[in-house]
Amino acid sequence: MGKLQHTTASGLAVMMCASLLASCGKEPPRRTEAATRPAAIPRTPLPAEQVPVPPLPPPIHTLDDYKRALAARILAATPDGAFTGALPPLLTSIVVVEAKIGRDGDLVNLRVVRSRDQKASNLALAAMRAAEPYPKPGKLMESHHKTFDMSETFLFNKDYRFQIRTLAPVQ
Repeated sequence: MGKLQHTTASGLAVMMCASLLASCGKEPPRRTEAATRPAAIPRTPLPAEQVPVPPLPPPIHTLDDYKRALAARILAATPDGAFTGALPPLLTSIVVVEAKIGRDGDLVNLRVVRSRDQKASNLALAAMRAAEPYPKPGKLMESHHKTFDMSETFLFNKDYRFQIRTLAPVQ
């Protein structure tokens, strides 16, 4: 590159930088209101098969149906308290609780029937309370006066996480 070309290129670069710097202090040109509004994006409805529909609870006809519905509700209310898979060969604790349930699924009374571990008992009672209100007993109340009475067994591993006997895998 010759001396003249180099001087011209340097001068041109200096002029461009100067004009850029000079434009920094200026206010940008104003747009009209129509230009500032974002264009409307048409929304298309999702096909019916893509809309998630919550599953209907299974009908409750028997005590076993009720216990499965209640156990599922307990697990949904306390997902961090439960464990899945095979039961360990030696359980840390087994807690049996008895619940008296009113017509609307309200918990009338809850007590521990069998346990040798206070920590596990407290966890089982807390899990039962977290699942309130319970499913309505429906026609299971027909043979009961004021409450529907049932019991559930909690099986605890060494980490004090539980499985509910009604849903626990067969050993």
